[in-house]
Amino acid sequence: MIRFYKKILTKLKTYQYRHLNVRLIIFITALSILGFNVVSSAIDNDPSYVQKQLIGIVGGSLVMLIVMFIDYRFVLKFAWLIYIFNVFMLLAVRFLGEEHKGAARWIKVAGIQIQPSELSKIFIILFFAYLFNKYNKDKLNNFKMLSFTIITFAVPLLLIYKQPDLSTSVAIVLVFAAMIYIAGLSYKIIFSVLALMIPTAIVLVYLIMQPDQKILEEYQYNRLVGFYDEDNEQAQRISYQQDNAVLAIGSGGLWGKGLGNDSPNSVKNGNLIPEPQTDFIFAVVGEELGFAGTASIIILLALVTFECVYVGAHAADMAGKIICSGMAMIIAVQTFINIAVVTKMMPNTGLTLPFVSYGLSSLLSLYLGMGFVLNVGLQRRKLQ
Repeated sequence: MIRFYKKILTKLKTYQYRHLNVRLIIFITALSILGFNVVSSAIDNDPSYVQKQLIGIVGGSLVMLIVMFIDYRFVLKFAWLIYIFNVFMLLAVRFLGEEHKGAARWIKVAGIQIQPSELSKIFIILFFAYLFNKYNKDKLNNFKMLSFTIITFAVPLLLIYKQPDLSTSVAIVLVFAAMIYIAGLSYKIIFSVLALMIPTAIVLVYLIMQPDQKILEEYQYNRLVGFYDEDNEQAQRISYQQDNAVLAIGSGGLWGKGLGNDSPNSVKNGNLIPEPQTDFIFAVVGEELGFAGTASIIILLALVTFECVYVGAHAADMAGKIICSGMAMIIAVQTFINIAVVTKMMPNTGLTLPFVSYGLSSLLSLYLGMGFVLNVGLQRRKLQ
């Protein structure tokens, strides 16, 4: 036991504490505080929601600080166990998950409801950080290795898609694409895939548009139709939430109506946006904090993304680079999709706004991932 503690102390002494990314911690803290206040306003300070959000922020911050001191290379030694555990959790959702609004994405562990697909994003990043670090780009571009990589990625992806959770599936695909590109995927393969994907996408879109299509779930199909077809009553019902979200953002003006305001003209106070504390939290920000609030959140999320990229650029190895690029993509993709949906730039789909939306699983997974990014920064590449 004494020898174990000595190894830990020895490892902690090797960290380059002067490279601790304090900026990243400050940006995350600012987003969390801002998000907590907006969520509290969105649910009218409901004690149950406020308590869970506070637990997510405080617990997540502790997780981040602890993970920050755990060598990511040590964690990656258990990459296969992480992968198996991830698949096990997703299978548990498949067979034991609790259904909510037509989707089974949650399971209860020790009385706490969690969403494994949120944690799965981090587990996938860690597993492929290990895999891409172990096999260099020459081996990665081998047909056998590339096939193995796609299969191992397809298993958790399919389980998430079948929940059904199309939005998270799309986000994970984009994150995976960024990671495999960073790992050194050949441009010949990239252009070949793109050449194949374009006609495939055209055929897929055509098939989806057929009334008797079986590719998408009914609610997914209705959301897609409702986005571009505004000439029927069904489409109007589908786009109801997005229309009100745009109205809320526009009514906020420069400085907004104020957090927790009791204005009778408030879209939020009129309950015109169902569950505004989650996927449509950006609408509440726009209405109550105005352009200043929305711009602040966008800038902070952009800065978090940049810091992840910066840390990755100075990582000591490919594994560290993959972890940082994966987390950067999670923040960037979720931010873009969430805001695009709320502002009606794309069809309605459910993705949280990082560090701002309500959600225990989302917060804990993001803090966990950022802990690994900070650890990568403490072991950055030494200049020759």
